[in-house]
Amino acid sequence: MRYDKLIFVACAALGLASTPLGAQAPRGAQTPKPTTARTADGHPDLSGTYDVATMTPLERPAGVDRLVVTKEEADAAETYEAQRQIKNDAPLDPNRGAPPVGGENTTPKSYLEFLEKLGGGVVGGYNHFWLAEGNKLITVDGQKRSSIVIDPENGKIPKMKAEAITRNAALRAVSVNPAANEGAASAGPAGAFDGPELRPLSERCLLGFNSTSGPPTLPNYFYNNLKQIVQTPTQVMIANEMVHDARVVRIGAEHLPKSVRKWMGDSVGHWEGDTLVVDTTNFTSKTQFQGASENLHIVERFTRTELNTIEYQFTAEDATVWTRPWTAVFPLHRTNQLTYEFACHEGNFQSMVGLLQVARFLDNTKNEVR
Repeated sequence: MRYDKLIFVACAALGLASTPLGAQAPRGAQTPKPTTARTADGHPDLSGTYDVATMTPLERPAGVDRLVVTKEEADAAETYEAQRQIKNDAPLDPNRGAPPVGGENTTPKSYLEFLEKLGGGVVGGYNHFWLAEGNKLITVDGQKRSSIVIDPENGKIPKMKAEAITRNAALRAVSVNPAANEGAASAGPAGAFDGPELRPLSERCLLGFNSTSGPPTLPNYFYNNLKQIVQTPTQVMIANEMVHDARVVRIGAEHLPKSVRKWMGDSVGHWEGDTLVVDTTNFTSKTQFQGASENLHIVERFTRTELNTIEYQFTAEDATVWTRPWTAVFPLHRTNQLTYEFACHEGNFQSMVGLLQVARFLDNTKNEVR
């Protein structure tokens, strides 16, 4: 495959292609469910550690008009990403020159390149030694996928209602984005650095960014890609390597009263055949997944499709925010990797003190200039 074709596919994954990639490929055959290990109570044993690293974005990028990616397109995009990561992991030349004025200004050619630039800006991003990005597109039903969202058919999160847009704009006028993407964390209204309680949840090490904790639990595309499931007859615990978030699902239980609100909502589960179905409500208004409110309702389905793979599907609904529910799916791959304690203690007190001290210095500097 020519290099220009490879770049075209990479650009299409980012949403830079000017034309669609083509017509929808035929849907592959469903993978037969294998015989799986079962717990003492007869249900599939989902316990284990799973890796969710991927280069497939949550939403389908602009310029890509179908869910399924052809083998040639997938091979080109994955080869480009693998080669890019090898180059980034190579030792730096000690005799290299200074970076361009204003920082790196190259145009991203893949989704992960775009995220790196967004996350660190033109300067100040992580050295690639610390990143553990995926270099594969997700595979579901034997098909390489262009997005994790599968419904609506365009692979996009439904549009927000006008009242939700107005409400979110009002929230952003007095607080920073709780999702705490690296770029969003540096922005915010006047006074956003006046105290620790005004800073984003993940910056305070209270919750992982990009909904890694869930629900829904998503890839974060940077590092700490592991999720551990521990299963008993009455509870299922999902622990995330990112910010050591742990969510407990109560099997066969009733939801808590609406007055009880939690960072990760109130999750109750039941079995539908060999699928674990988890229903979550009672969110706090402070998490705001993709702009959702405290009325967010998430239904997750965990189904083992292969001996070492769980198909994870979720449907998100908030009638006060989106015009319709939407659904996404991606695989969890069992791994022998070890999870490590995340080096960010709850509250992030030491870093927070330094961050706020800098803000006070800048405040004083502005006053002196005046």
